Amino acid sequence: MDITWQDPDTGALGYVVIDTLVRGTASGGLRMRKGCTLEEVRGLAQGMTRKEAIHLREGRHYVPVGGAKGGIDFDPRAPGATGVLERFLVDINPIMHAYWALGEDLGVRQDDIDEILARRELGSGLSAVNKLVDDPVAVEARAEKAFSAIVDGVAQDELVGGLGVATSVIAALHDAGRDPSESTAVIQGFGSMGGATARYLAEAGLRIVGIADADGFVSNPAGLDVEALLVTRDQFGGIDRGALRPEDRVGDRDDWLAADADVLVPAAVSYSITPDNCDRITASLIVEAANMPVLPAAEETLLARGVIVVPDFLANSATNAWWWWVTFGDVDGSWEDSRTIVTTTLRDLTAEVLTAARDQGISPRTAAQAKVDANLAALGDRAAAAVSVTES
Repeated sequence: MDITWQDPDTGALGYVVIDTLVRGTASGGLRMRKGCTLEEVRGLAQGMTRKEAIHLREGRHYVPVGGAKGGIDFDPRAPGATGVLERFLVDINPIMHAYWALGEDLGVRQDDIDEILARRELGSGLSAVNKLVDDPVAVEARAEKAFSAIVDGVAQDELVGGLGVATSVIAALHDAGRDPSESTAVIQGFGSMGGATARYLAEAGLRIVGIADADGFVSNPAGLDVEALLVTRDQFGGIDRGALRPEDRVGDRDDWLAADADVLVPAAVSYSITPDNCDRITASLIVEAANMPVLPAAEETLLARGVIVVPDFLANSATNAWWWWVTFGDVDGSWEDSRTIVTTTLRDLTAEVLTAARDQGISPRTAAQAKVDANLAALGDRAAAAVSVTES
């Protein structure tokens, strides 16, 4: 289902795409960026179907739902952006209640979504899953614990996605026989996903030698002081140039592609690695933290050169999965519990996919998609069995 919305005040267009419904529900974030298109949101919704399905695992309370996505064609830094977001949420609220469980994505902050929904008495962004929950009071208690937790100055919900990406990077390095403590990484984007990825890669011993934000590329071959940059960044992931050390360098925004590093983590925008620029890349491993950052033709070229690309619907799936682990009770909402399930799950998934890709002579994306397809088939069998039991 595709929905196109137009803001009555600014004329801005917004979109909702429900790609699949599983158990009558779909999950996916809402983004805001100038130039966002319906086609982009369709692709993102398809990616959410994959992110959900890849997390089917026996022994877990959380059973994947379907995939959806929302997008608004408006500059999130422009005056009036919050008003556009509010009008969109008000108008789309019936779809949210019926089908679409949403959270933050590029250009949209969870705090803003929650504030608008509470003030306008529109319920929760997770209202669509209420029909799947046995004990709403317990869910609310876990969510309160999970979303109020602060870890070293950063909210837990802003850390789990990047923790998952970092875990995937580390697993991929181990798969390649490389020592993370002797490896270097460059990250494009320093918002919640890129910032947390940088934190946990640095914690694992990788040198973060470059970070790109909207205003340029900050680098240091000896490694950047990630924690100092985290505490001084702005709400959009902008790096405070005043927090840089004398030996840190500032260059053009696109310099991150050709930077000398073992790992590239595109964590900002879609379609950032293209057939026209992928020849600049010297890294041997790319782990997708953004949604759809590597175009298919570029990935083919990179794979032919021996560059491993870990797909987004695996590497950056932890934020979405964590919401459901909290909701359905696979974690108690604490950082300790959350960190354990994120690192264990993303480590095992990445290792499984990379092993299958190597053994079968296929790309990691193809191997991950095969797992998704098998899981979707299993979900279909579950649904058919449930219908059969109900009818009998």
